[in-house]
Amino acid sequence: MFAEENGLHGDPRIKAISDAIRVVPHFPKQGIMFQDITTLLLDQKAFRYTIDIFVDRYRDKNISVVAGVEARGFIFGPPIALAIGAKFVPLRKPRKLPGEVISEAYVLEYGTDCLEMHVGAVQAGESVLIVDDLVATGGTLSAAIRLLERVGAEVVECACVIGLPLVKGNWRLNGVPLYVLVEPRLDDKDNHEECGL
Repeated sequence: MFAEENGLHGDPRIKAISDAIRVVPHFPKQGIMFQDITTLLLDQKAFRYTIDIFVDRYRDKNISVVAGVEARGFIFGPPIALAIGAKFVPLRKPRKLPGEVISEAYVLEYGTDCLEMHVGAVQAGESVLIVDDLVATGGTLSAAIRLLERVGAEVVECACVIGLPLVKGNWRLNGVPLYVLVEPRLDDKDNHEECGL
């Protein structure tokens, strides 16, 4: 669900977060309206609001693991984990982790990819929050859920800063709730071009 639909309607922090995200037309290819979170990171107030909203939501949910999806989940996940007293576990692309890994492949629009996690990083029965910057179709987050569930973890929720309209109304991935702060912004024209991460 979008944060505005869950008690934060009219909250000025949501507008500040949305306004801090730069839209780059036609990047990395024609028709994509790239949602650039680097400008959000430059805005200390908007970045703090982002972390604070997530921390407020997850502080009392007994989450023991925050799993961040490479690469932007590594930006938002660690401060959330520290604030709620959880450990942070990176979910990486193939061949990036030095130890023994468990892998989960998934299908992309034009090919396949894979997420990996160190064996033993998450224990059976641990409660996990998965964090990423953007959810488009949910394919990457669904792979993250499957990976964590294979080791016996309970995925409590997936949290993203930006959610594309494609996921609106579909607030569960593999049965796991999805929480999103803002919708993507488009350029000044009223168009319906594809948004990208």
